[in-house]
Amino acid sequence: MNLPIYFANRLSGKDKENLSGPVIRICIITIALGLAVMIVAVSVLTGFQSEIRSKVIGFAAHIRIDNFDENASYEASPVSADQPFYPELAEEPGIRHIQVFALKAGIIKTEDQIQGVVFKGVGPDYDWDFFRKNLVEGSSLIISDTGASTRIIISQYIAGRLQLKAGDEVRMYFISEGSQPRGRKFIISGIYETGLEEFDKVYVVGDLRQVRKLNNWEEDKVSGFEVFIDDFDKLDQLSEMVYQSIGYDLNAEPVTATYPQIFDWLRLMDINVVIILVLMILVAGITIISTLLIMILERTNMIGILKALGIKTGELRRLFFYLSSGIIIKGMVWGNIAGLGLIALQYFTRLIPLDKESYYVDFVPVSLNLLHILVINAGTFVICLLMVMVPGYIIGKITPVKAIRYQ
Repeated sequence: MNLPIYFANRLSGKDKENLSGPVIRICIITIALGLAVMIVAVSVLTGFQSEIRSKVIGFAAHIRIDNFDENASYEASPVSADQPFYPELAEEPGIRHIQVFALKAGIIKTEDQIQGVVFKGVGPDYDWDFFRKNLVEGSSLIISDTGASTRIIISQYIAGRLQLKAGDEVRMYFISEGSQPRGRKFIISGIYETGLEEFDKVYVVGDLRQVRKLNNWEEDKVSGFEVFIDDFDKLDQLSEMVYQSIGYDLNAEPVTATYPQIFDWLRLMDINVVIILVLMILVAGITIISTLLIMILERTNMIGILKALGIKTGELRRLFFYLSSGIIIKGMVWGNIAGLGLIALQYFTRLIPLDKESYYVDFVPVSLNLLHILVINAGTFVICLLMVMVPGYIIGKITPVKAIRYQ
């Protein structure tokens, strides 16, 4: 018989007459709450970062290729769409899609309102998945190879400000250097909403050939290329690979450099979660230490008797090690049930809302990453067990004579 395991089972907290019984239950609840908070915090952080990141990338792509240009406006020098890397670059490992785009600053004018916008022209190769997910009215565009389309997509912000809806006709005015303002009539095909004001206030999406006509470009000219990748964690590596592949006369810039303020803000959130994780683990560890100290004080007489009977200090330490392991595991089981249950509830019901103007989303997004869950559980278990060494040191200081006298 393994004596440490036997006594650990006997001292597992079922004895309601001793103080250690309710203390153990409180310890289990504390560990469960701490683990649940850590799981939920990491899930909300990763979900929020993923949601905002996907919206920014939906507009700006992972990597943008364009001309080296000191002009900071939306109308940079055009480049030829007939590049050696296009569309072959999409065949490279890690590259999901590549598409052309063109930008032109303009003004939407109604009878009593005007709104400055940026017309983003896209071609037949454009990936519409992002806009389909964010459409609130109407439909996305169909860009064919024949003739320039006069249909556009505007944001809910612009539509509300100018009192427009899907199907309405609008007139836009564009100014090119050295020429008179040029007007164009468009039909609103759809209205999107992402919550990212930096984009919703500005972008109108339409046919790239409209930009070519307005700028008097040749048929092969575009503002640049947008590159989408499979794994955001490989952004820097793939961005460098793209930069080396496109030649000396073009620039490749990752989205983190194009919009550093957004991604710096998302990275700052990691600090908040780290603080929560450290605090929760410390609380769980201190609780397990306090619980074992109470149990040792209650069982000092028993410890002295067992030592007098010849049981070694190491075996007694293993006894309390097994006991604390059982307490930690019980707390972790309930903590996982609570944490994963809350995540599932929010994921399927979107029960907790957010202010979209402040957080860019109208609900608390959650993301379940199995690796994160395993790391949190393993870290909690190991750190709590390491803290058990503190009360274990006290067992070695208990002598049989004084312990037997202890009441």
